[in-house]
Amino acid sequence: MHNCISTSSFFVKICLNFKFQPFRWAFQGFDGWTKKRVQYLMTEKNAEEQRLATEDNYKNWKRWGPYLAERQWGTVREDYSVNGHAWDFVDHDKARSNAYRWGEEGIGGFCDSREILCMAPAFWNGKDTILKERLFGLTNGEGNHGEDVKELYFHQVSTPTHSYNKYLYKYPQKKFPYADLVKKNKSRNREQPEYEIRIQRPLRTILILIAL
Repeated sequence: MHNCISTSSFFVKICLNFKFQPFRWAFQGFDGWTKKRVQYLMTEKNAEEQRLATEDNYKNWKRWGPYLAERQWGTVREDYSVNGHAWDFVDHDKARSNAYRWGEEGIGGFCDSREILCMAPAFWNGKDTILKERLFGLTNGEGNHGEDVKELYFHQVSTPTHSYNKYLYKYPQKKFPYADLVKKNKSRNREQPEYEIRIQRPLRTILILIAL
């Protein structure tokens, strides 16, 4: 019973916090040592909980994390158009020469909780005419199903404090099909499937690990 409780502290907390009745009945029948152990588990904080104990979101472990958006283009937050065309005001092509007011963007990026200092890698396959600094996609008018990111990326692992993060990004070693994705999706109607980037060889798999 002791081993069961020590390895199931999370379950114990859930059962008691949400007044899971069968467990509470069993709790009444525990011996003195077991009751003390359960009460200890209710108040004990593991290492991650201790790091997150501060209420201030701008201090200690809460200050840094993968809060950086992967795209800031094509959003209503950055609309300063004369005619109110929010989705088309900043597309992917304009993004690399645009100074954002309400955020930033990057692939697998890290920043402070106020997004004052932003860090993200940039990639180049030796074939493209631009650096890969942000995820590519279509604006609302370019996609047959609205705005959409056309990339292969995966958020895989993160601790609550973001002390360890794992992010997978697949970048073609051939020339990235920017124009092809825009042209073929724009020519399709809403009844047709979207034209996507294909998982073909060769692809450069980029694994981004961040450990603090």
